[in-house]
Amino acid sequence: MRVSVIGCGHLGIPHAAAMADLGHEVIGVDVDRDKVERLNNGECPIFEPGLPELLATHIAGGRLRFTTDIAEAAGFAELHFIGVGTPIDADGRSYDNGQVFGAIRQLAPHLTTACTIVGKSTVTVGTTTEVTALAQRLAPAGTGVEVVWNPEFLREGHAVEDTLRPDRIIAGVTSAEGEKAIRAVYAAILDTGVPLFVCDPATAELAKGAANTFLGLKISYINGVADMCEKAGGDVAKIVEILGIDPRIGTGGMQPGIGYGGGCLPKDVRAFTASARLLGAPAAADLLLAAEKINESRTGVAMDLITDALGDRPLRGTRVTVLGAAFKPNTSDVRESPALALALALHRAGAVVTVHDPQAVANAMVRNPELDSTTDLPAALTGAELVVLATEWPEYRLADPTVLVKLPDYPVLVDCRTTLDPAPWRTAGWRVHQLGRPGK
Repeated sequence: MRVSVIGCGHLGIPHAAAMADLGHEVIGVDVDRDKVERLNNGECPIFEPGLPELLATHIAGGRLRFTTDIAEAAGFAELHFIGVGTPIDADGRSYDNGQVFGAIRQLAPHLTTACTIVGKSTVTVGTTTEVTALAQRLAPAGTGVEVVWNPEFLREGHAVEDTLRPDRIIAGVTSAEGEKAIRAVYAAILDTGVPLFVCDPATAELAKGAANTFLGLKISYINGVADMCEKAGGDVAKIVEILGIDPRIGTGGMQPGIGYGGGCLPKDVRAFTASARLLGAPAAADLLLAAEKINESRTGVAMDLITDALGDRPLRGTRVTVLGAAFKPNTSDVRESPALALALALHRAGAVVTVHDPQAVANAMVRNPELDSTTDLPAALTGAELVVLATEWPEYRLADPTVLVKLPDYPVLVDCRTTLDPAPWRTAGWRVHQLGRPGK
């Protein structure tokens, strides 16, 4: 098929490259001329494993290109994916769908023949109905323009894998033609046995929010249990094993730490909470709000653990190395990063903070220029008086503690992600503190 992807960010770029890999002819559209030029030169502006190779292959092969001209995309493609951003609105509780409607207003006047618009952005329930009315009103093709909502379930750091080999595809449709278009564009994936859930648009819109919010609930729940373990002297890691053996629960997403972040999960939980209230489900809203409050408390919990690790030493003036700036490993994204929130709290408390990250330093320096940042791990650790693990990069988990122990002035490690096996670190001479786990 001839496909356009409108909006080339953390969602749009991997999706465009993956659609080309499935055999479609793809044109990506973005308003950022510099980004478009870099993409057409085969450069990947975001860190995502496997994505640079996919871009290079299909740009060189002629199956994928990028433009700033939405009219060109309208004339080229028979199916248009909308992957623009939907940040949290000024009220802090709902989605700002302005970019979605802006994209439709720019695209629709150029749609002279029947086609399908496929929304992938995360939106408020009811958006598909509004987008359909707007597109059909503005498009010369009128009711020949179908709108389908096909929410994405990409995990940053796994975007290529999650697009080419998803665990499910959802299509919110209002007609047989919309379903036919989805089956056609995803045929190569569906042929492998991936389930397709065909439903009404409202169900599709709610499904994305429900999935992310449930993950947020699960993360907040185990963090609440970690706080209880901290008070009682219990071991939250052992509790995760015990709970995870139950097939109704599972261990996925149940890693105690300093909370969830990124461009999706925090806003999805907030917006889903707001939707629950608007739809007249206050008990559901109260449950979701509790998850938010636990997540928002994690920086304070981590600061308490750090204070405990310092003992009699004051935090003010202490040289602290924070391992991690990205909100999760395998991404350069620092949006709502718990790691940076903790680093900033340490800085404001008077600590001398150095942040290390394998991929996110450039973005961290833009977001928090007051923090010193580096990609050189030995340099970051040398002379440190406290080390805080804030993002669970495999580089930290797989590092040799017997080598690293020689670098800081005080080999004290606060593992705020409960990701390390503390035994080899303690054997190497480190004092290790973990959230909700006994033994220092």
